[in-house]
Amino acid sequence: MSFEEARLIFKLIRVNPISMTGLIIVTAFVVMGLLAPYITPYPEDAWGLTYNIEKRYLPPSLEHPFGTDEMGRDVFSRVILGARFSLLISVGVVGLALLIGIPIGLVAGYLGGRAGTLLMRITDMFLAFPPLLLAIALAATLGRGLVNVIIALAISWWPWYSRLVYVQVNSIKNLPYVDAAKIIGLSPFKIMVRHVLPNALTPVTVQAALDMGSAILEAAGLSFLGVGVKPPTPEWGLLVSEGWATINIAWWSSLFPGLAILVTVIGFNLLADAVREAMDPRLRKAIVMRRL
Repeated sequence: MSFEEARLIFKLIRVNPISMTGLIIVTAFVVMGLLAPYITPYPEDAWGLTYNIEKRYLPPSLEHPFGTDEMGRDVFSRVILGARFSLLISVGVVGLALLIGIPIGLVAGYLGGRAGTLLMRITDMFLAFPPLLLAIALAATLGRGLVNVIIALAISWWPWYSRLVYVQVNSIKNLPYVDAAKIIGLSPFKIMVRHVLPNALTPVTVQAALDMGSAILEAAGLSFLGVGVKPPTPEWGLLVSEGWATINIAWWSSLFPGLAILVTVIGFNLLADAVREAMDPRLRKAIVMRRL
């Protein structure tokens, strides 16, 4: 993507209030995740290193905006620090899934034949399992931990990227400019990397933006089921799980982490929809004409 294309995409997002809302939410989430250890009002509470029995189940107040949990820890601090772990999970899952799925789909789509068929049948084997159930099984096998959650979710998601790239490459590899690259003697590797892959990434980019929010949601689901990150890591799903047991007497313990997940996922979905409209030439032209 060139600088001019990126500038045009940002311009289209900026003139749409809904898309701009998604961009603001995602930007705030990323900034909070990066700066979380430095902006938490109670760092020891955030990392789960304290136990203040006299502060258990304090309701939201100026001192503790999100109240305190069963250990007397500040929920606001833990939610802020949880943004960092959710950011690591979303980037790690989507990045690893792309690293596995894109090369497999690219090679299978461009080369075809027995190699392509074999790669796609392996992909279909993974697609036969529901992604969340496969992630639960893998996470339970690998054990609890941040890295294991990322690996489990990435292994259950890469086939979708592989299939998406495979379909795109199949529609591109017989176009005239690819034939011209073959005629001038470029190797298959250079043709795939320089000419085919860049033109197959538009739907993959949109799907990756959508999956950033889904990764946070599914990682929270794994933690809620007890196969995600280890306590006292302040991951949002684990915070919801810990607060669920005492929701009748301390509703704030699970409400605010749940709201953080909700708002972040909505932000990524809004931004992904905006990126899809901006990167599709036909939709982009329709939007520009409508503005005019």
